[in-house]
Amino acid sequence: MNYRHSMICHTDGIRPTAPVKWRGLDGMMSVFWDAEGLSGAKAYYLSPDPRIVIFFNDVSSHISMSNRDGGFAQFYRPMVRAIYVPAGVPLWTNFNASHRFSHLDLHLHKDRLLRILSPSVGTSVAQAALRRPVEIQDVAAIETLAMLLVDEVSSPSKHAVFAESLVGSIVTGLLDIPENSSDSHNGRLTDGKMKKLISRINERSDCRLSVAEMADTVGLSESWFANVFKQTTGKTPLQWQLGKRIELAQKMFLESDLTVADIAAQLGFSDQAHLTKAFRQIAGETPAAWRRIRKNS
Repeated sequence: MNYRHSMICHTDGIRPTAPVKWRGLDGMMSVFWDAEGLSGAKAYYLSPDPRIVIFFNDVSSHISMSNRDGGFAQFYRPMVRAIYVPAGVPLWTNFNASHRFSHLDLHLHKDRLLRILSPSVGTSVAQAALRRPVEIQDVAAIETLAMLLVDEVSSPSKHAVFAESLVGSIVTGLLDIPENSSDSHNGRLTDGKMKKLISRINERSDCRLSVAEMADTVGLSESWFANVFKQTTGKTPLQWQLGKRIELAQKMFLESDLTVADIAAQLGFSDQAHLTKAFRQIAGETPAAWRRIRKNS
């Protein structure tokens, strides 16, 4: 399969420290970088194809990453040693301090990935795995495979099929491919996991949990959870959670004489205006109007 990867890439303050080495393979492109990022350096990446990035040194204390708009610091988390980024998922990175690093980029055509995975696990399981992002710090054997691949990228010594088999091993070692979980096969949360999550959030007086806490409740990583949760509910975890908080606010409006400001404070909204805006967005009315209509009906 002839393949030329395409990616939007904007960098500021990052430069290669040695010539970039690359090798095109069947439905794949392998690129090895030695580079340096200055303190405050940043980058943005968006690819129509899946890709894998493997760092050969620990960058977690120097580089932060986010899949949300790069202007919001609260969405950033430490960069890990290996990540799988599904097709169409944006990635922002920021350098907290100057740092030299080396990493291997694997740009992969989706059909090529399906050819690697489908014969063993089936098309539906393979497609579900390709939709789930992966982030791991303990690269273990994957690093050994990546180093062998870098050798073949830098100075090819064997037939291309050897390098392609290394990529295949990296893919199967990194991607989340469940063995016996039908809900994971179709990229959705089971009814049991959703009930467990609802029970956990109902235990909180303000119906508030972080995405990390929600993911931990159902035994998934934060990145996997956010992906399969939206496939299950059609909403992001925080959108869904806001709906639950508004449902609780409605119950409090009907069963108590608390003011809008009092309920806003109890449910963790910043102020009355914040609750009013969120309430109108979901219920279509202001809290005062909603309460008046229901109590007079």
